[in-house]
Amino acid sequence: MTRHQGDNKKGKASGRGGNNTRSKSYARGNSPLKKQQAPTTKTSAPKAPAKKSNPDEIRLNKYIANSGMCSRRDADMHIATGSVTVNGKVITEMGYKVKLEDEVRFDGARIKPEKNAYVLLNKPKGFATTTSEGKGRTVMDLVANATSARIKPIGRLGRNSLGLILFTNDEVLVKKFTNSKNGVPRLFQVELDKNLKLEDIKLIQAGLKIEGKLITVEEISYIEGESKNQIGLKIKNTGNTIIRSIFDHLKYEIVKLDCVAIAGLTKKDIPRGHWKHLTEQEVNTLKMLS
Repeated sequence: MTRHQGDNKKGKASGRGGNNTRSKSYARGNSPLKKQQAPTTKTSAPKAPAKKSNPDEIRLNKYIANSGMCSRRDADMHIATGSVTVNGKVITEMGYKVKLEDEVRFDGARIKPEKNAYVLLNKPKGFATTTSEGKGRTVMDLVANATSARIKPIGRLGRNSLGLILFTNDEVLVKKFTNSKNGVPRLFQVELDKNLKLEDIKLIQAGLKIEGKLITVEEISYIEGESKNQIGLKIKNTGNTIIRSIFDHLKYEIVKLDCVAIAGLTKKDIPRGHWKHLTEQEVNTLKMLS
């Protein structure tokens, strides 16, 4: 009886010992009973492509701040109170984006996302007065580094004409310069292929009717100390086509055409092919012209 119980204890002990051996084996990963699991890899949902910002769009508050009206924070306040319109529609949405060509008004006045710039160029020969590409060398090439503002020339000078051209993004001043009734005076020095007759000067002073349209000038005279083919002519038209029309009508050929002054602005200290920014006083003088 005693031996039987001892055998049972020994058997149980052997059983425990065997089980312990197998547990150690399992721990080492050598168990034939345990299936090897394939390594798992983490997966995630594909990310949506990042939305590219449109370089032609700008936040409305930044647009207003860039115009110099106020800070961005104050702009948000004005937007919220309905003081800003875009293309005639009141905008109160924060973060609203506008395009550069949109009509934005702040308290009823139209604004643009840049400060006004005024650049005076002394144009040399060989440059077309245009903002269009594909026209060869243009005046825009000469003022490319003058300002980051989107300026454009007021009026035109022919490719072979010389002299002053004013560039600006100030639409109010542009309208003043291009007003058909008032305009802004420009002084040209004209060299002709022959002497200008006194009677022709009197005809020009009285006004010429060319192709059914009356053409008038502010002043015309010989240049003192020069030969009579050197003429000074003041006109309020923004281009030089009308000057050529006058002399073509009277059978003269223009050899040289040079704009030497615009509303009191002269070429002083501006070498040919160079430009300068107008001073605040010069800008105010232009704005005060009737």
